[in-house]
Amino acid sequence: MGNAQLQSIHVHPVKAFRGLAPREAVVEPWGLAGDRRWALIDDRGKVVTQREHARLALAAAELLPGGGVRLSAPGRDPLAVPVPQPSGTVPVIIFGDKAEGVPAEGDAAHAWCGAYLGADVRLVHMDDPATRRPVEPQYALPGETVSFADGYPLLLASAASLDALNSLIAQGDHAHEGPLPMNRFRPNVVVAGTVAWAEDDWSRVAIGEVTFRVAKICGRCVVTTTDQATADRGREPLSTLGRHRRLDGKLAFGQNLVPESRGTIRVGDPVTVLD
Repeated sequence: MGNAQLQSIHVHPVKAFRGLAPREAVVEPWGLAGDRRWALIDDRGKVVTQREHARLALAAAELLPGGGVRLSAPGRDPLAVPVPQPSGTVPVIIFGDKAEGVPAEGDAAHAWCGAYLGADVRLVHMDDPATRRPVEPQYALPGETVSFADGYPLLLASAASLDALNSLIAQGDHAHEGPLPMNRFRPNVVVAGTVAWAEDDWSRVAIGEVTFRVAKICGRCVVTTTDQATADRGREPLSTLGRHRRLDGKLAFGQNLVPESRGTIRVGDPVTVLD
């Protein structure tokens, strides 16, 4: 484990849209700076993801100075969306959690997203991630919060574990679907230089100057079966995870992290297991 390092960083400015791969990122208590501070909601306030609309994989969001986003997608002209001015919030329901978000100003962003998906959606921004949404209490310490990510500030994945999973896929009934790229799992940080599945046993880890608590293993959903380049769906990796990686009742790949400190992480940083 002595030569483990940070292989890549991934930031998703709008939840469910394509991610960015910066060389460095600031770690805030609720996640990487700019990660999943925006999300789409339906007419009931429920967050919309690739689970319902696989073609969100083909939409992209570039971070703009100040926290705004520039949206782009096939067949749509790009649209710059500034951070909305402080105003009233609307309820946001994300996997049973109740949070708050500030709708993008005007109608342009909502219309752009709705026209792309063919659905009634609104684009909302999390204005104050320090207060809007606590981490799942069963796995959190008091005061820990999260953006519009699925449940935890960061998701870590291991390159060696993906290699091992792809080897298992190659031996199964859907071998033609593999090997799968890491973007199927939409992690924030990818670690290289470990043995496969080593992350199952970690409880605290340092990436460069920043330390993290490992909160719980990540149970995977149908989004992982979505080709992030085409939006087509298959059977893998869930079929293989179901046979080989059923942990705590979940189809497990990756670990959820909560920052213990602030700082900047950079590609190439050493990764050290502390506990």
